[in-house]
Amino acid sequence: MRPLIVDALASGRGKRQATRDVIGAGPRSLAGVLEGEGMKPQITVAETVLDGELDLGDFDFLLASGMTTDLQAIRRVTSTWKKTSGSPVLVGGPVASEPERSLTKTYADISVIGEGEQTLKELLELGLHRGRLPDPEVLKRVRGITYFDGVVHFNPLRPAMRRREYDSLVPSTATIVDYPLFRSSRVYVEALRGCSNYGRARIAADTKICEGCRRCDEGDLEGRYDCPQGISPGCGYCSVPSLFGPPKSRSADKIVQEVEELLSRGVKRVVLSAPGFLDYGRDLLVEPRPLTDPRHPEPNYQILDELLSKLSELSGFQDRKASFFIENMKGNLVTERAAEILGRHLEGTPVNVGFETGSMTHTAQLGRASTPEENLKAVLRLKREGLRPYVYFIHGLPGQNPENARETVETIDRCVASGASRIILYRFQPLPMSAFHGMPKAPPAEKDLIGKSIYRAAQRANRTLKENLVGQTVRVVIAERYRRDKRFHVAYPLHHGPVVLVEGFEGSEGSVVDVEIVGVVSDRMVRGRLCDGMF
Repeated sequence: MRPLIVDALASGRGKRQATRDVIGAGPRSLAGVLEGEGMKPQITVAETVLDGELDLGDFDFLLASGMTTDLQAIRRVTSTWKKTSGSPVLVGGPVASEPERSLTKTYADISVIGEGEQTLKELLELGLHRGRLPDPEVLKRVRGITYFDGVVHFNPLRPAMRRREYDSLVPSTATIVDYPLFRSSRVYVEALRGCSNYGRARIAADTKICEGCRRCDEGDLEGRYDCPQGISPGCGYCSVPSLFGPPKSRSADKIVQEVEELLSRGVKRVVLSAPGFLDYGRDLLVEPRPLTDPRHPEPNYQILDELLSKLSELSGFQDRKASFFIENMKGNLVTERAAEILGRHLEGTPVNVGFETGSMTHTAQLGRASTPEENLKAVLRLKREGLRPYVYFIHGLPGQNPENARETVETIDRCVASGASRIILYRFQPLPMSAFHGMPKAPPAEKDLIGKSIYRAAQRANRTLKENLVGQTVRVVIAERYRRDKRFHVAYPLHHGPVVLVEGFEGSEGSVVDVEIVGVVSDRMVRGRLCDGMF
């Protein structure tokens, strides 16, 4: 039995234009479930299917995964599949959090909502392992799915997995070689799933408005689960708590084993995936209660140090031919001790701190866990320990006005002064199962007077920060020819950073080389000159 998994992440209409160096953890986790059932899954990307580079007749059923913005790519993939096969199509990932839309717009048979591993196991037991759908009378008992049988049927959600159940999953490492450019890509390895911020936004969609009961801020860990007004938990723009529940951490040994296997297959860049990395191990401090408090207890320093120490000892990282790094963290958890542990193991690597807004008032309205001042303090601490803080902002958020936009611009400037290495700016888009679902999408920054001020402040800061790179030597991983000018190769810094265009390279994808940064191409790209030596 050969299932096909199509990773449509960031494919939009069918071809990934940006973040081409990202390989998420979800498809490999599903592949691990299939391998555990004795199957031989293959992973591919949407454009490979749409370009006709794969014989779909070789496969027995299709799993397609992507974000809500990838709906069109998934629809094109499933339409192509159905022209050659009558076998089942399942769609999952964030796109499935709008279940009716994900079915009716993609022509899939089943939409899997939230965590998909246990649902997939159940569907396999009910007949999917033979390449056919279970009967409708059977499907109606499967939690966590929506399915089409002439009409759309909505089943109850499946409860979020408990930690031990989650930790028993074995993601596939063999299928990493199915991805184009896997040697140069950022390969995500889950360290934990879920988020501890069970606060609520003070502004919400529809008629759901916070009445100030403070249960989500001051209640006990179990009591924070439920909101009398039915407002989704977490930051208003985020759906992670609704989809995945409170944090649950994987054991350090299993993470290390997965990373070691990936390195042996040629992976050069590993990202420890987590909505908030400093939540790692905090769930163990309150178990069996749910970790629904983003502030207490403090980080689990012992477990953090254990994980990072074991990873640091792997040979690929020791000889600097590969790298690992982390991404997101809540600024209020960046204590002096946490920053010291991160700096000891991750010196020179980027770490992300989400601000989203520079206004204290707006922060409270959004339901954020950390304040702008706490985040600025985190940037200072991380920079002092030798890390490279990246900071996030979002323009067009509900509640944005000229006053808090002005505060955000000032905070961007303060971030640079505090040691931020990059400003990352997103445009607000309402996500299903978030508190802000149903609110209007933000207009492009250049078409919005308020958003434009934030956009230009971020652009100005990033150009200054990239100019500071000129003259420095950076170790990069070669990826592919630059589509706009074949004289250059696209390369990615081993420890992450702006895209580097390298001229005159002769070699293969995945080669690790040193380059001198000689110029700035744009706010997202620099130009590098090859130094002697390949690693």
